[in-house]
Amino acid sequence: MAWESLTPWIIGGLILVLLIGFVLYFIGIYNRFFSLKNSSEATLGQIRVAMKKRLDMIEQLLGSVKSYAQFEREVFEKVTAMRARVGSAGPGDLNEIERESRSVLGRLFAVAENYPDLKTSTTVMNLMDAVREVEEEIARQRYTYNNISQQYNTLVDVIPSNFIARILGLGKLAYLEFEEAIATPPKIEF
Repeated sequence: MAWESLTPWIIGGLILVLLIGFVLYFIGIYNRFFSLKNSSEATLGQIRVAMKKRLDMIEQLLGSVKSYAQFEREVFEKVTAMRARVGSAGPGDLNEIERESRSVLGRLFAVAENYPDLKTSTTVMNLMDAVREVEEEIARQRYTYNNISQQYNTLVDVIPSNFIARILGLGKLAYLEFEEAIATPPKIEF
């Protein structure tokens, strides 16, 4: 008879254990959804930062490269013109060429002090390397985001977590698909 009086308590205890297990499972799935959601938002933030960094870097380096290229072109044109004039120059013209050449040389030394590596090709290579590094960083972050989105979307689709997603009103995360923008390098013209 003692077992008969304990049976409702045993059944009640089992139901309570199952209910607690279900609540803990629900909490675990809930936490997994929001952990993945927060990870995806953080990764998107990192992608935004990397893209802004890429745009800022391109703008700054492109401005520097343009100024180097313009300076070199101006110096080259002046030196070529002075060289052409030297052959037929009289004394007055030579003084003028000397003054111009000293002026160009002074500017060249001033710029060389501020920018010791005044080689446009090196600057262009550095620009392209820096852009490539940022592109790789963006690609890594995009890959991470899409993996997180895949895990999240799988939870939205599979049983029993899809029931929890419906209860919470959670929808799928969109994948990042800007392959064309990554495959096409930015155009840099001088």
